[in-house]
Amino acid sequence: MSNRNKSTERKNLLPEHKEELLRKLKERFEKHMQRHTDLEWAGVRSKLEENPDKLWTLNEMEMTQGEPDVVGYLKESDEYIFYDCSTESPKGRRSVCYDRKALESRKKFKPENNAMDMVTSMGAELLTEKQYCELQTLGNFDVKTSSWVQTPADVRELGGALFCDRRYGRVFVYHNGAESYYAARGFRCSLKV
Repeated sequence: MSNRNKSTERKNLLPEHKEELLRKLKERFEKHMQRHTDLEWAGVRSKLEENPDKLWTLNEMEMTQGEPDVVGYLKESDEYIFYDCSTESPKGRRSVCYDRKALESRKKFKPENNAMDMVTSMGAELLTEKQYCELQTLGNFDVKTSSWVQTPADVRELGGALFCDRRYGRVFVYHNGAESYYAARGFRCSLKV
């Protein structure tokens, strides 16, 4: 992940980067129309241009190999929903424990980062278990990897965290110590624009 700070000036992409990102997002949108039937790119692009901070977040998702794409539209709030749609958990977000508390609890062999701090710095949200299952209706994701998902407070208070994957044609939800990390486990983001 990039080492960008949260300053406002850093959340605006340079014009050439903006156009390149919009081109990639449009290509992905058109290639995977089954993820967003009845939606048109023109509406998505217009929303993105009105919200440069959200475009910056999508760029962060893209740079960490999340392959963000539109997966829905909320009519009541006029928002498009993006999820990371990379086939496997994003490569640029693997080998991280669940949150800062878990990271600080490790005495040896600490990972470089944690999922909750990373997702916050990107300006996105970690997928919930429900969102993860919704994503899986759009294709087969995480058949070789797994992804941390938002964990209920009662589970987290006991030291655990939840992750999901797809095996044997089914979606599974598991638990692990929040301080654990693996080369094949990362996390997926959601973003409303």
